[in-house]
Amino acid sequence: MRQPIILASQSPRRAKLLAEAGIVFEVVPSQHEEPVASAWPFGPAEYALAASYYKARAVADLRPDRVILAADTIVALDGRIYGKPMDVDDARRILRTLTGTTHEVITGVSLLDQSGERRRIDHAVTRITMRRMTDIELDAYLAGGEWQGKAGAYAIQESADMFVTRIEGSRTNVVGLPMELVLRVLSEFGLVQR
Repeated sequence: MRQPIILASQSPRRAKLLAEAGIVFEVVPSQHEEPVASAWPFGPAEYALAASYYKARAVADLRPDRVILAADTIVALDGRIYGKPMDVDDARRILRTLTGTTHEVITGVSLLDQSGERRRIDHAVTRITMRRMTDIELDAYLAGGEWQGKAGAYAIQESADMFVTRIEGSRTNVVGLPMELVLRVLSEFGLVQR
């Protein structure tokens, strides 16, 4: 029997999505530091792809006998990358920039199988239209702390959903793992049946 895949992430949202899909997995968080977004010389999609690959690679080096799944989610507006906010002031700045816009949520996904010398690196893009938040709404949202650890400082699976007026693409991508893409790749690798 094949061993479970390794999810190279400590994200409870990614683990929940995999579990809900019936995927058997083990969590081994990657210790790889993400590239500095402000110093990234290429586009947002390339950033997400590279970050997911480096996370997968770091865990694959420790567990070469296992299939590794890693992901990295960012938010992009006008070519600028917005990752996880450093603090509440950074979250406020990010949300003030994103509210009232249509922006992209991009998740890079990497699947590495060193035993079969296979790898797949891909990404999903979802366009989110967010209505303008009032100062009172913004203050209340920030006080709740949901912004912590979330790319773009918001989570649609929590109360930020009330600010989203349109989603074009994968909703699970915005949560952190585009399951349509993940299931397709796992199927291509013979790890799930569709």
